Amino acid sequence: MADRERLRAFVALRLDAAVEAAVSAFIDQLRATDYGIRWVRRSQLHVTLRFLGAAVPRAQVARLDAALRDRLPAIPAFTLAVRGTGAFPNPRRPRILWIGLRSASLLALATLVERAALDCGFTPADHPFAPHLTIGRLRAPQPPPGLAELIAGSADREFGACLVDSLVLYQSILGADSPTYRELARHPLSGRP
Repeated sequence: MADRERLRAFVALRLDAAVEAAVSAFIDQLRATDYGIRWVRRSQLHVTLRFLGAAVPRAQVARLDAALRDRLPAIPAFTLAVRGTGAFPNPRRPRILWIGLRSASLLALATLVERAALDCGFTPADHPFAPHLTIGRLRAPQPPPGLAELIAGSADREFGACLVDSLVLYQSILGADSPTYRELARHPLSGRP
């Protein structure tokens, strides 16, 4: 199969402009500390519901697109609270820095996306869905002094709340500095909560 017949793809949510601005302002504060972290740009902030793969056949992505279009009307729009900070695997050995997300409906949506992906022939996800918004990735093998304390000090920070009324199927095109995300399809949820 030729490369143009395969793509790197994922299913995600975007936050509204006010929440993105609050998150971006927080990243700018952290960036000033120069912790050697590769920060996520505001234009690339998204909540990944399901990574589909690095080289997925376009036909399989099209099947998932159709499955999502059929199933998403069953999920009503919902409010997502964006609050707190943390790290994977943990604050003492951080590799990924994140902001927390709170909504029971988000878990239901992620479950629906996972079932649709499995029905379309994707392999099961590598790990259970953990609601978070990635804001940075550590480059250094050892965390810089003070980072764990900074994460703990922001554990209750509020970034706002937003209405989630659609999800997006993206293609990720890797670049030298950072990936570019191209929207393949946007699917609305069923309406106001």
